[in-house]
Amino acid sequence: MATYPMKALLVCILSLFFCAQLAAAATMYRWVDAEGKVHYTDQPPPESAKNVQKMRPAGIVEDTAQQPFAVQQAAKKYPVVLYASDCGEVCDKAREHLKRRGVPYTARNPQEADVAEALKKLAGGLQVPVLVVGSSVQKGYEAGAWDAALDVAGYPKSNPLARPAPAKSPASKPEQTPKPGAAQ
Repeated sequence: MATYPMKALLVCILSLFFCAQLAAAATMYRWVDAEGKVHYTDQPPPESAKNVQKMRPAGIVEDTAQQPFAVQQAAKKYPVVLYASDCGEVCDKAREHLKRRGVPYTARNPQEADVAEALKKLAGGLQVPVLVVGSSVQKGYEAGAWDAALDVAGYPKSNPLARPAPAKSPASKPEQTPKPGAAQ
């Protein structure tokens, strides 16, 4: 008889845990209304909104628990933080670089005042992207420098969780039919 309340309590606790995880991963919107008031919501803003920013909570990028042990150890000893915004191709290449290597990282957007202040102290300015691997700071995106910093920290050279592309079967050449009157 006493096990039923314990099971119910366990189900409630697990349900709360999963709900909290879903809420933490939600996309948030920051926008300014016609009166200049700033709003933060989880719903897309109205058409009349100004300065709309789509945000994800800082620090939620990838769960390292499902990563190989070597990646977990590198992430523990040398956590990676990427300071980037919607700066275009260079920031997109920076994100893709980390994704290609399978590096779990924390994304920080310097368009937020507190993040901008931290970036100024760290890198001396607001130029993005900036990669932080442990205590190593790489300003701007340069693939060789980023690879060197990640290699020293022990991160994999390629994503260990990536599935290999399916092998392509050799394309068979269509048989050519001889043209009438052509010599064989």
